[in-house]
Amino acid sequence: MIFLWTNYFRSLYLSNNERYLLKSFSDLCLSEAILNGVAEQQYTHPTPIQAKLIPAMMSGKDVVGIAQTGTGKTAAFVLPILENILGQHTRVPKKSCSALILAPTRELAAQIAVSVHSYGKFVHHSKALIVGGARMGAQTKVLARGVDIIVATPGRLEDHIKCRNIKLDITTCLVLDEADQMMDLGFLPAIRRLMAQLPLKHQNVLLSATMPKAIRALASDFLRDPCELSVVANSKPIELVDHSVVLVKKPQKFGTLLTILSSKSATRSIVFTRTKHGADRLTRDLKQQGLFPVAIHGNKSQGQRNLALADFKAGESNILIATDIAARGIDVEQVSHVFNYELPNIPEAYVHRIGRTGRAGNKGIAISLCDPSETKYLKGIEKFIGSKLKRDSIELGADFSEVKSSKSSNLSGSQEPGGRARRRKPIKNTVGSGHRSKFSRSGSSQPSQGRVSKAKPGDSAGWERRKKRSGGSSADNASDAKRESRGFDSDRGDKRPGSSKKPKFSRSGSSQSPKGRSSRTLRRNSL
Repeated sequence: MIFLWTNYFRSLYLSNNERYLLKSFSDLCLSEAILNGVAEQQYTHPTPIQAKLIPAMMSGKDVVGIAQTGTGKTAAFVLPILENILGQHTRVPKKSCSALILAPTRELAAQIAVSVHSYGKFVHHSKALIVGGARMGAQTKVLARGVDIIVATPGRLEDHIKCRNIKLDITTCLVLDEADQMMDLGFLPAIRRLMAQLPLKHQNVLLSATMPKAIRALASDFLRDPCELSVVANSKPIELVDHSVVLVKKPQKFGTLLTILSSKSATRSIVFTRTKHGADRLTRDLKQQGLFPVAIHGNKSQGQRNLALADFKAGESNILIATDIAARGIDVEQVSHVFNYELPNIPEAYVHRIGRTGRAGNKGIAISLCDPSETKYLKGIEKFIGSKLKRDSIELGADFSEVKSSKSSNLSGSQEPGGRARRRKPIKNTVGSGHRSKFSRSGSSQPSQGRVSKAKPGDSAGWERRKKRSGGSSADNASDAKRESRGFDSDRGDKRPGSSKKPKFSRSGSSQSPKGRSSRTLRRNSL
């Protein structure tokens, strides 16, 4: 108890005294075990968001933190949670947790879990990563013992709550990372249901790089007198990133991207597309040019997404094609370039995209390719960040001046995206098939090649021309020859002029072949 009160008053002093200069993590009243874990990660000086957020969380207040991406928000909330665990001398009950961290994507949740493990290396604690795409059995066994920290996505956590695998009745701290996306219309109902499971007295922490006014209004529903911390102006891109836009027509986008990716300066690049199918198409086109990209998006399984990120981090592939799923909190070191192959339709996503480069004090380059149809997205981004993007021009190399992506290439022939031959569906021969054609008013079958002119009485040459044009099989021709000799027109199913025999009709109104069998049956028997 004395330990907790000492940290409380010292944290109040640090948060209220503006003239107090923080030079190291030891000035933040952190325990020796936590300082050892921070030192092992080779961090010596706290970032501005860490210097403000750590004392505020240790005071127990609700916090809303706004900071640029790549400024150390993860460590800012993980360190106070580990400090509170050190002050607890009782074990967490079964099927319970002390702190809950929610993230919008599986990749971000896994990244947070790695940070908890790294910073808490010398702290005795238990943790669990609860995300979709993994078996619930192994997660259930971990939750049954009770854990100190749960890092989860809302959907999978709700599944465990419904199965009564976990209870949140003693949880004292809730952290929503990337709060603007977490409280989007799709996440808000799940967040409210999870909030209802928490005790009355608990701490809420909302952190993000952007905090729009509409999202702030939603956050005010369940935050009690929050302490708002803003390191920089809202939605201002990180200053270490040199971001520009290239105005280029859509057919030249692919060649422009190839020119930059082939340069020596692009050592490790992330290319963002707006859609999942666009990411797959771009990956396929780059592979055809001799590059080795990997793709990550929502249609990939969790194993495929983990493998792609592992290859990209290990350097086996220096190009990552991604949708906005990778724009939230994925921390990959030494990313030299970020390309917006397609501008995002949400301005906030631009800040998260370019934040994948220029991290941990390193400089980065962000280039957006904008065609005339995306001008409205460009204006929205410039209005959101409060500045106009620098216009740049890139000359296509000689090898890429005629290269086009598969989507913008001419697909009127027999080629489809990816260079594969397009398979045309075979045209079914409906002549005398015994079924009603959708193009016929009378219900009789017509050739699919178009309307056949009616033959005049006794015009055997016209009759043969129609049969040759319809492309019927030998069995059909044999059947129709018999029918013709009996006075039937196989195209119309009626009796030809000059014949004395009456036509036979099925119950459905279609023509029947001799002996009561349809020509479809004859064709099947002939095959």
